[in-house]
Amino acid sequence: MLDRSEIGKRGYLREDYRLFHLRDSRAVKLDYHYHEFDKLVFHLSGNTEYKIEGKSYRLQPLDILLVGRSMIHLPVIGANRVYERMVLWINRDFLSRHSTGDTDLAACFTLAARQDFHLCRPRGEACEQYRALFGRIRDASSSTEFGADLMADTCVVQLMIALNRDMLSPPEEGVSRSDPKMEEVTQYIRGHLNEELSIDRLSRTFYLSRYYLMHRFKAACGCTVHQYIRQKRIQQAAERIREGVPVLKAAEEAGFGDYSVFLRAFRSVYGCSPREQKQQ
Repeated sequence: MLDRSEIGKRGYLREDYRLFHLRDSRAVKLDYHYHEFDKLVFHLSGNTEYKIEGKSYRLQPLDILLVGRSMIHLPVIGANRVYERMVLWINRDFLSRHSTGDTDLAACFTLAARQDFHLCRPRGEACEQYRALFGRIRDASSSTEFGADLMADTCVVQLMIALNRDMLSPPEEGVSRSDPKMEEVTQYIRGHLNEELSIDRLSRTFYLSRYYLMHRFKAACGCTVHQYIRQKRIQQAAERIREGVPVLKAAEEAGFGDYSVFLRAFRSVYGCSPREQKQQ
């Protein structure tokens, strides 16, 4: 049974981490979404293509996807096969507490974002190592035995160490596909959030017709150009507010000319006002 909280745009993580073991026996149509925490998707079976920030990955059994916080992503689930996966939500604070001066457990997410490559495809004995670690985290998280919490923490740390080591290897070629022109568009949007970003301006900048740009962008990213711009602006504003920037200034820096529009957009995503989220 699919846990809808796993796919909602308003998924919140109050604890250090949370593991879901999910199975779907039919095709499920999901919307694009993102989270304010990091996520690992351990793919077990299914006919699934995963889009992360406009890049698509055709998943094989035992693939691991690294979906960093604020990354817009969308699973495209095919029919006729059971879609099974384990999904681990991880709070960045947990990774920081268990990191050292020489070992940053969040480095794999940073590297994935820098390389724009979010897939780890284990080989050989590593496949069963990952299967065992995810299974131990699941079992320990639901156990009431003495030390179960420490056992779960230990397994999460071991998982992150193994994943960071594997992500240091060069990305495997041919396992992802993307639209280079739409990558240029998304990079331009992220670099010009405080400017006008109308469809007309983007179409002129990239010498594409309005219709062609909108159609091609939706196919590559799983969301419309307007939705992508809106989410990136909200994300930037939320990050700046967490850094201590006044709400009004953060909204202006992110490209919101109308404060009331910003408040409505922020509430639609986070379910609360910026000040309420800051207090939480």
